[in-house]
Amino acid sequence: MWESLTIEGRSADVFTPADRPRFVLVFLSDLDGMTIKGNAVWTSLLQANRIACVCPDGGESWWANRVCPSFDPNKTAERYLLDDVLPSALTRFGLTGNALALAGVGAGGQGALRIGFKYPDRFRVVAAMEASLDHYELYGRGSALDDMYPTREHCRQDGAVLHVQPMKWPPHLWFACDLDSPWLRGNDRLHEKLMALGAPHTIDFTSPACGHSWSYYDRMAPGMMRFMVEGLDRESRRLM
Repeated sequence: MWESLTIEGRSADVFTPADRPRFVLVFLSDLDGMTIKGNAVWTSLLQANRIACVCPDGGESWWANRVCPSFDPNKTAERYLLDDVLPSALTRFGLTGNALALAGVGAGGQGALRIGFKYPDRFRVVAAMEASLDHYELYGRGSALDDMYPTREHCRQDGAVLHVQPMKWPPHLWFACDLDSPWLRGNDRLHEKLMALGAPHTIDFTSPACGHSWSYYDRMAPGMMRFMVEGLDRESRRLM
């Protein structure tokens, strides 16, 4: 059910359910590169809901539209996702864009939110856990961000919160963050901005704390998956 493939020269973990998939989830990992391949909790949820899954390798790119030398000297991770990963996933499973969900954890969570806000017509079902929305705080500490942005302020300006459009957003938006997480402030700031704009979204900042870890991700997976399936069901009935 899980296999390791390459998409335009980069590795990807791909899940195919036993029955013909109804939907496809593109899942963006944190900086450690750990995907949901082989994870019993996530795999059972994908199988039960007939969801295919593609977990592309993003390296240290933060899925930004900025060249990250360690990722690719010419192509940004955002363009790789839009131009290579998505067409490959939809073609492989014979699905259309309204069957697509985008989600991630940590750095991948902020990437999913930022890209969803930038392209709400393409990404209508978006979810994130422990999204590293204040990632600009890491600038100047020797991370890949130092090579991608000339200043900390440039990095901050490219954050997910500042890519929220005033009148357009993904209609099915869910994000969660542990109360003990170092990323809670950024997630709460995003929640406040969306509330001010009247943008529908669902959050979970109150579930029992278990740290910035896969214990937390696994605990929250059923709720996130349920939200995405409901959104995808609605999108499947929408005229393109």
